[in-house]
Amino acid sequence: MIGGGLPPQTHISWWMEEARADHDLAADVSCPPLTGSISADVVVVGGGYTGMWTAWFLKERDPALDIVLLEADEICGAGPSGRNGGFCYGMWEDLEALVRSFGDEDALRVAHAAHRSVGEIEAWLTAHRVDAWFVRGGHLSAASAPAQHGTWRGLVEEAARLGVGDRFVELTAEQVRARAHVPVFGAGVFQPGNATLQPARLALGLRRELLEAGVRIHERSPAGRIGAGPPVRVQTRAGATVTAAQGVLGLGAWTASLPRFRRAIVPRGTYMVLSDPAPERLADIGWTEGEGLADWRVAVRYFRTTADGRIAFGAASAAAGAGVGLGPRLRYDNTSVGKIAADFRRFFPSWSAVPLIAAWGGPMDVTGSHQPFFGTYPGGALHYGAGYTGGGVGPCHMGGKILSGLATGADDEWTRLPLVHREPRRFPPEPLRSAGAALAQGAIVRRDEAHDRDEEPDPITDLIAHVPRWMGYELGP
Repeated sequence: MIGGGLPPQTHISWWMEEARADHDLAADVSCPPLTGSISADVVVVGGGYTGMWTAWFLKERDPALDIVLLEADEICGAGPSGRNGGFCYGMWEDLEALVRSFGDEDALRVAHAAHRSVGEIEAWLTAHRVDAWFVRGGHLSAASAPAQHGTWRGLVEEAARLGVGDRFVELTAEQVRARAHVPVFGAGVFQPGNATLQPARLALGLRRELLEAGVRIHERSPAGRIGAGPPVRVQTRAGATVTAAQGVLGLGAWTASLPRFRRAIVPRGTYMVLSDPAPERLADIGWTEGEGLADWRVAVRYFRTTADGRIAFGAASAAAGAGVGLGPRLRYDNTSVGKIAADFRRFFPSWSAVPLIAAWGGPMDVTGSHQPFFGTYPGGALHYGAGYTGGGVGPCHMGGKILSGLATGADDEWTRLPLVHREPRRFPPEPLRSAGAALAQGAIVRRDEAHDRDEEPDPITDLIAHVPRWMGYELGP
């Protein structure tokens, strides 16, 4: 427990608890652990958004495919896909990094492809009668400290140069507060095409529709050994096996546990707190159109409303630890949650009497380029996709199209995107990776906190916080 009696939800998020209570999502349908030895056309490892969208698009490409999906947790979506903030957008915020990586034309190709997923997810939810609280209210990112003012200027100018300036609308402090009167907010940028949703409702809706489509889902079936083949062979920790002509890895942050990607991803925790409903207080501060909000810290704070008038408030502010591991700390970290709860009260002083009723966290699959990557193991049968760096709700949908294309041998607009068959940027080897991640993340958080107090960080902290950028890593604004 933290101050104020806020209960930690280390096992399951409030989003998933709420979604599982909805009978229409059929979360009580049993998907038993895999037993024995079976075969399939395709085996998908990972029951989050990437794995489930891949299975969905595989069925769209060829309804006759026999697909087996393995999920380690007790239910699909219980990991980061059901724990995130529910911000559904593309990759326009990454436009500058995309240009640096791919050049103008390919950067625009990726950004347009990723943004299409927002509308397609909305259409899918409507077509399949999944109430995931989808609201296209746009996204507002504003300065929460003087040091953040103008941080977005390069992004806005780059978008204008490339002819997509309408993706960003600069707002004065007065215009920002007219949308949501957050006292610490100054000027900022509004993205009109973005949305929010209830992430676990989307996950359980996908699970339900996959079962209806004939996908064989086995939960509580963590993969132990994976043979790239061909054929692909996956053995669970309990000794059951799947043999398939093609395989897909949709492991998110757990991709870092595979030898091939140990230096491609640094898992990092992000945490959330949730208030009781208080729709009348949302009306008092003018936050009634469903905008997603965020500030411009490197360890960004993000927050949004819910269908019943709550505020969900999160931040990627956890310190990295030895081995940058994937243990319980990345599902709940008391120190990080305590800071987020304090930030909630500072950002929303008029909510001082509204209780915070839940807190949880989950790991992000952070890459050095701030971009996902997709590809195929030697042999041509095992495919992978990961590295969404905290922004995967929309791009995982695009990832499903890419991976389903790779698994079926397609040569199309998705498999030809420059994110495909591109080796991810490597972090330094151990022990430098763990030590460097701990030092840099700690310095970034301390620098952000100094700016919150309108102070300059000490020179050593400032120096260490800048090292990743000087080394060419993309770590946010």
